[in-house]
Amino acid sequence: MEFLNGLVFLTNFVIVPALAYGAQLAIGALGVTLVYAILRFSNFAHGDTMAFGTAVTIKVTAVLVAMGITLGPLPTALLAMPVGILATGLLVLGTDWLIYKFYRQQKAKPVILVIVSLGVMFVMNGLTRVFIGVRDIQFADGARFLMTVRQFKDWTGLDEGLAIKTTQAITLVTAAITVAALFWFLNKTRTGKSMRAFSDNEDLALLSGIDPDRVVRVTWLIVAALATIAGVLYGLDKSFKAFTYFQLLLPIFAAAIVGGIGNPVGAIAGGFLIAFAEVTVTYPLKKVLTYWLPDGMGPDGLVQLLSGDYKFAVSFMILLIVLLFKPTGLFKGQNI
Repeated sequence: MEFLNGLVFLTNFVIVPALAYGAQLAIGALGVTLVYAILRFSNFAHGDTMAFGTAVTIKVTAVLVAMGITLGPLPTALLAMPVGILATGLLVLGTDWLIYKFYRQQKAKPVILVIVSLGVMFVMNGLTRVFIGVRDIQFADGARFLMTVRQFKDWTGLDEGLAIKTTQAITLVTAAITVAALFWFLNKTRTGKSMRAFSDNEDLALLSGIDPDRVVRVTWLIVAALATIAGVLYGLDKSFKAFTYFQLLLPIFAAAIVGGIGNPVGAIAGGFLIAFAEVTVTYPLKKVLTYWLPDGMGPDGLVQLLSGDYKFAVSFMILLIVLLFKPTGLFKGQNI
């Protein structure tokens, strides 16, 4: 019984939150890895692309709620998210047409495009802050919990309870649908196969009659969708603050690189690896060990390896270790 109580406590405060966070990082990392694989540069504006899509979704959500249009127990943001995806798609297409296209035509080196994306990042960050402000915004309505601690305790008879937030369940379901749809698109559709061919060998793809401009446009639209979905899910699960998405860029890039940048499977694996590492290392495990260790041997301290303030440092450390011992990532990168 003590072991089960410890397991439930660990599930409630570590495993379930890490699964939701990992799904959010995985979707974000998929956007980064697609840009790297197809457009061949690291897009540092991705975090602020997520912030912009989420900000538009929040504004549309507020309008829908004011009109009395909701999804009942589900967050209204799910109804507003397609508008956020559309707005973000127009933004990234416009950015590509105004900025990135010039450097592609000039055959600029990838490092130049990385520097350009840094400039785009700061502009997007400023636009988002002007558009929605800098405050912390909670926009998750509907039912808060899918299962409460009391319901779990009544059902199991255990001392510890397990709570499943509605946003956590939605995150996992939406992530599974998004990933399945993306892999189906890349592997089964003509456009998806064109994107894979363009990623593998650009010159050969051009000789085969593939339209590079169309590939670029479709890539940006997919990236816009992934960024908005990841941003909205993260905001629903936690809260929205424009600067948070700037900080979120580090674990997203770490997930993409650790898994093998350019490899979608690697991005997903990297997202969950980074999430579980961050949550486990920064959560105090004293109560779990008290349940699991024999009587009298429980720890006196919190058993917290790092403070929560150093959460993002965990992803940086994992990134350094992987780059030192396996530079191509856990999965071989640069292919879709």
